[in-house]
Amino acid sequence: MRILITNDDGISAPGLAVLEEIANDLAGANGEVWVVAPAFEQSGVGHCISYTRPMMISKMAERRYAAEGSPADCVLAGLHDVMKDAPPDLVLSGVNRGNNAAENALYSGTVGGAMEAALQGLPAVALSQYYGPAVNGLDDPFEASRQHGLATLRTLLEKGVWTKDDYGIFYNINFPPVAAADVKGIRATRQGFRRDMGFGVQPHVAPSGRRFLWVTGAPQQQPTSPGSDADMNLKGYISVTPMRADLTAHDALEALRAIE
Repeated sequence: MRILITNDDGISAPGLAVLEEIANDLAGANGEVWVVAPAFEQSGVGHCISYTRPMMISKMAERRYAAEGSPADCVLAGLHDVMKDAPPDLVLSGVNRGNNAAENALYSGTVGGAMEAALQGLPAVALSQYYGPAVNGLDDPFEASRQHGLATLRTLLEKGVWTKDDYGIFYNINFPPVAAADVKGIRATRQGFRRDMGFGVQPHVAPSGRRFLWVTGAPQQQPTSPGSDADMNLKGYISVTPMRADLTAHDALEALRAIE
């Protein structure tokens, strides 16, 4: 198996090293793992692409490249430049430092990388490690993803739904904020929503007198809707959420026929 991996925390991120371990085991002795990752952190860029400017790409080592762009840019670079003569069988994005469950998935560069791969017609999975008090005290905060990532991906590749339609399914995996030994299993989940927990801004005046705004997040440990990805994560389960890039609100479409 040939696997392309990327992330949004950058080429030197510890989570990318975890994903490299997982991908090498998944690819097998006769497989190949290629890395095309952002040269600098790209958290929160979503599915952004560098449409109005070029990006520099540098070969760091054999099958390892850094690109000055977003995760989606890196996937494009991997498919249409680095691996253009022999495309990958699978694209993996992560392992992100922090969860990409619930509304976080909409902002996530990690998910954006997997989404771009799916739009390019390839099987793709985003992987993220939920942080929390039980994880913060571990020597390895990626312990749950490191020890359960390979089995989770193998199960998903064997039993998951993989489509070849225009907006093919890709997957968003979040590992719970617990030690590896405390992971209770895998759950197929919908994307959740944390109410009253959206992003905001905090003003700051610099010594120069210029006014800046820092984007602020929200606590990630509050309960969410039962059965959702974040809810299952906080209960100790690995969440696996099938996603599509199709943004149509299909449930409202029939009612909207009244305007015709």
